[in-house]
Amino acid sequence: SSDLRDAEKLAIEEINATGGVLGKKIEIVEEDGRSNPNTFAERADKLLTVEGVNTIFGCWTSASRKAVKPIVEEHNALLWYPVQYEGMEASPNIMYMGASPNQQIVPAVDFCTEHFGNRMFLVGSDYVFPHTANLIIKAQIASTDGKCVGEEYVKMGGQDFAEIVKKIKETKPNIILNTLNGDSNVAFFAELSKNDITCDIIPVMSFSITESEVSKMDIKSLAGNYVSWNYYETTQSLPNEKFVTAYKDTYGQDRMTGDPIEAAYIAVHMWALACEKAQSFDVEKVRIASKGLSYVAPEGIV
Repeated sequence: SSDLRDAEKLAIEEINATGGVLGKKIEIVEEDGRSNPNTFAERADKLLTVEGVNTIFGCWTSASRKAVKPIVEEHNALLWYPVQYEGMEASPNIMYMGASPNQQIVPAVDFCTEHFGNRMFLVGSDYVFPHTANLIIKAQIASTDGKCVGEEYVKMGGQDFAEIVKKIKETKPNIILNTLNGDSNVAFFAELSKNDITCDIIPVMSFSITESEVSKMDIKSLAGNYVSWNYYETTQSLPNEKFVTAYKDTYGQDRMTGDPIEAAYIAVHMWALACEKAQSFDVEKVRIASKGLSYVAPEGIV
């Protein structure tokens, strides 16, 4: 996502302005994964073998990360991955900067049970993250004697929600748990609106709608619904005030930050801190130095 790339560039500019890392300026080598896992894998391989890069900041979907995982492992490089993800994976060569389900989804489902009830309808895009997240959600619902009254998926970018909303009306859940990605959200909330399903009838808890998506959607159809993240642009803290101001001053006052954008930004800063701590750019030394590292980020201490 270009928003994430911009956040990474901002972090690099900040680091370079204060003397770089270990006295060296960071040089940007950029490739475009074109939202295709195979292309991500090819470009990652090119960065590591042709360009001589040893640290990559990137990937968006879990599918793109899973395609790049064997490449960074084979070359013993580092990938800093900025997006919330489904867990169930650990790699010595990947720094997972986004929330895993225990940090994002599990607390939100508890909140829903407590405030709305335990009859839940799951709707998501048809790829890795929603399927795995929903396995965890269903186990959680079952453990509180709740009921998953429906589970539906649409292909990535899907726009037709008439059937799904019909099922929601029939099953009458207390809450809809939404793991749709990207533009599908616009169509989904429009269909709910069309059927007069407002937040006071059946609220929606979303896990992939950030401020930048909200800014492109019909606010009326979103009003009163919920999102769960580790970071919001409105987070009250001095580090966040500085980050949001710098981001908007650099890219435009109309640009919004959001959880993955902030995670991408802090990935660069944490990598730089790890290099300074290791006194080296060597991947193995940087990896070891990262353990126990903490950073006062816009979202709080990471």
